[in-house]
Formats: sequence, C-alpha cells, structure tokens
Amino acid sequence: MEAVVVDAGSKLLKSGFAIPDQDPALIIPSKMKRIQEVGEMGGDSLFQEATIDPVSRGFIRDWDAMEDLLNHVLYTALGWEEGNEGQILFTEPLCTPKALREQLVQLMFENFNVSGFYASEQVVLSLYAVGRISGCTVDVGHGKIDIAPVLEGAVQHIASKRFEIGGLDLTKLLAQELQKSNPLVKINIAEVEKIKEQYAICAEDSVAYDEAQKSSQAERHTLPDGQVITIQRERLLVGEALFRPRILGLEEYGIVDQMIGSISTVSSENHRQLLDNIVLCGGTPSITGFEERFQKESILCSPSIPRPCLVKPPEYMPENLTKNSAWMGGAILAKVVFPQNQHITKGEYDETGPAIVHRKCF
Repeated sequence: MEAVVVDAGSKLLKSGFAIPDQDPALIIPSKMKRIQEVGEMGGDSLFQEATIDPVSRGFIRDWDAMEDLLNHVLYTALGWEEGNEGQILFTEPLCTPKALREQLVQLMFENFNVSGFYASEQVVLSLYAVGRISGCTVDVGHGKIDIAPVLEGAVQHIASKRFEIGGLDLTKLLAQELQKSNPLVKINIAEVEKIKEQYAICAEDSVAYDEAQKSSQAERHTLPDGQVITIQRERLLVGEALFRPRILGLEEYGIVDQMIGSISTVSSENHRQLLDNIVLCGGTPSITGFEERFQKESILCSPSIPRPCLVKPPEYMPENLTKNSAWMGGAILAKVVFPQNQHITKGEYDETGPAIVHRKCF
C-alpha cells in the first residue's frame, strides 16, 4: 500500500496516496462539526451545532477536532483498515513549534497505529514539486505567509520569515470594501471568498493600481439571493495588499521586499541559485497578473545579477501545482523516505518517544 500524504492547511486539507504527478485524491475543508451545550431551559440542556477549525494560521490548534477529521480522511475516504494502517507523511508549516511536532507524531502512532511516519516542511516540498532542491519559496496560504531560502533541501531558518496574514485576511479586506460600496447589501464571508476567486486581479505596477483607483471598469455580480452588487476598484485590492501591506493597516515591507531581504541574509555565494529558483505557491499567487507583478517588482527591488527568476511548473505536472505544490512535493518525498527506511518506525517511536521526530524529520 502506498504511503498517504496529508497537507492540513487552515482552509483545506489535502490528502491521498503518494502519486506525485497527480492532484491529491481528497481536498476538503479543514472544518469539523461538533455538538456543543449552550445553556439550559426548563431543566433540559440546550445544544447547538458548531463549526470547529482544527488548524489556525497553519498550525493545529484543536487536536480532538483534528483527530476526528483524520479519522474520516484515513478510514472512510482513503480506505485504511483498523489494525492494518499504513505509512503517512505530513507537511509542516515553517517554524512549527517543537511541542506541536511531538504531539502530531504521538497522535499518529498512539491513536492511529501507523506503521511509519515522516514530516517535512512545506517550503521544501514545494521546491521538490518543481524539480528543485535549492531556491526560495514564497508560500501565501489561507492564514499565513512563509518565505524561506532553501539550500540542498535544508531550510535556512535564520533567514526565513513567517507572517500571520494570508488569504483569509485578504478576503476580510475585500468584504469591508464591498460593504462600503454596496451598503444596502449584506454579503457573507463565504460568498466574498467566491467573489475574490472570480474577480480579483493584480495591477501591473503601483502606478497602474493608483490610476485604476480613479477610473476602473465596474463588474455586476448577482448574489445567490438575487441581489446585485458592483465590483470595481475592489478587485485590485487583494493582490495590491501583498505588495503594499499598509492597505491592510500593517507597517511592513511588501512581499517582494521581504523575499529579497530574506535572500540577502544568506551567504552571497548562494544568492545566484536562490534568485534563479523562486517558487510561488498557495492560492493567492494564482490571481490573474500576480506572477507578472511579482516578477516585475523583484527585478526592480534587486540590483543583483542574475535577475530574479520564477520557476515555471514542469509540463507533466497538473495545472493546480501552485495550489497543491506542498502535497505533490510530499508525494515525491514519500517515494524516497519510506522505501529507503528514512522514516520513523513504530519500534523507534516506542523506544525513544515523540522527541525522535526532531532527529529523523528535519
């Protein structure tokens, strides 16, 4: 049986058996329904259904909910049998705390009885997905942004950067602006997410963005309840906020400046291979015009030779590689670590305990 690869994000959980040139077999919301007691009436307890997010800003926060979610994924969706569980590889966000790494390996061996476990950082796996072992990964997720130089498969942690903003914050920004321009219409956040995916575009540069704020073509969008809203300058906000974080109310440099700053922290002899192999991943970089804007800003921000260059996905890989690169890189790595016995075995876990994850998964 092939190893299972799990990429549990703040918005979506992607899982499936390790087949590197295919999309993950299962992509579902990282949410669980739970019945909670909310009060009492006439001596009887009152209950209501609540939606739980096991993962927040990339990290697992509710372990009971994650266990329930993984039970569904592994046994119901992927067909594992109790008593005959297989091997599993998890993707990890940048800067995952040691305690969370230990808790995950403990959950998998003690609650799921896996026969083998491995974990690897998403920024490395995204490079593997495009056939690289060195480069700089810029991962714009639902709840965080990870920027990391990687050399020979090793993350340069001292030069890496993590920001707790992401697609969720951009959706909330879009919701606020749409409410201002359509004050009589109530739009729920799920619908705003769809509007963002359908209409958001990225301006060619900051000058083009400023011009578009004065005059841009309006789009009319019909909501599920039949109400019609107009979308005009708002569609440019989502991408621009990453280049100009002050739009989000943040006193930070833009995403390109952050990347160039991260690379400049690494020894100068490695700048060439890092600048030659920049990988964008996550949902937001798939916005129309984002890659072109990122490339243009990178050249302007870096006086270095060679000029920064974005890696194009191999033609044989699926179209959704940008969104699913960490999972696909995990599928590639699983084909190496498990056959070559580089993973954590049940015997090693029983002998050493959860701390073994720091020695074997790095």
